[in-house]
Amino acid sequence: MALRPIDNKLPITTPERPKKQAKVAIPIPIRKQPELCTNDENKAPLAPPAPADSTIEYIESDSLEPIEDPESLIQSLIEGLESKDWIQVCESLNNARRFALYHSDLLAPLLDKVMLVLVKAMKNPRSALCKTSIMASSDIFMAFNKKLLDPSTSDAFDHLMLQLLLKASQDKRFVCEEADKALKSMVGSLTPLPLLQRLRASVKHTNLRIRAKAAVAISNCVSKMGLEGMKEYGLVDLIQIAADLLNDRLPEAREAARSALVSVYNAFIENEEQKQEAWQKFCQSNLSPIHVQSVFKFTTS
Repeated sequence: MALRPIDNKLPITTPERPKKQAKVAIPIPIRKQPELCTNDENKAPLAPPAPADSTIEYIESDSLEPIEDPESLIQSLIEGLESKDWIQVCESLNNARRFALYHSDLLAPLLDKVMLVLVKAMKNPRSALCKTSIMASSDIFMAFNKKLLDPSTSDAFDHLMLQLLLKASQDKRFVCEEADKALKSMVGSLTPLPLLQRLRASVKHTNLRIRAKAAVAISNCVSKMGLEGMKEYGLVDLIQIAADLLNDRLPEAREAARSALVSVYNAFIENEEQKQEAWQKFCQSNLSPIHVQSVFKFTTS
């Protein structure tokens, strides 16, 4: 009997590859920043909220009253003005205003220090402190007027004036309006001639808004002067400053320049027989042809 061949071929099986394990993301703990304040009643804020500016009362000058014992309070005035508590500084500023209005002889020896405190307070980001210091500057202008330009106080006054020009040109409306009032008080209280000499540098300031506010102050000064005062300052200098400002970028500066030119023109022609001819000759002698044309446009039309 024939034997059947044996099939030695076994089925070939391919070993299975191990399955790749899915990557598991390991969570990384995130450190939370501390919250400065929270509405959760179970969590206490890290720092107490600052007092609201509404706690400060803005007192008009005519509502301020004299100090009952000014001799004793004057000793602690500077300490209060230099306090780290801004509310106490505001209270001391109001006391400084009361001294200026009713006891100016006691405040006079401290005037330079007080003005430097006003400058510092105006730089403070708290609007209440800034506005109170601006209000104090108005009262100091009215109380001390020309004394502010004495050698002992003139440097502090220059810093104060520049800071007021800056505040009058910023965006917070109620601060701007108060600074504008203070600048008007400054022009109304001080003698025009020495004030013009100090404003001259600001009218060339690189900040165009400060330049515009300085131009307004100069225009208001010029409107108070007669021809003799203008000549004492320098009639040529006045019309050159105004002519330059006619081309300034801000309308406020250009309008102030036109107003100043009209004041100079009116004072000039009142004292000249050949009014128009004398004015034209004067301008042609002291201005460039382009400036002459601009000046004639606003003074002889």
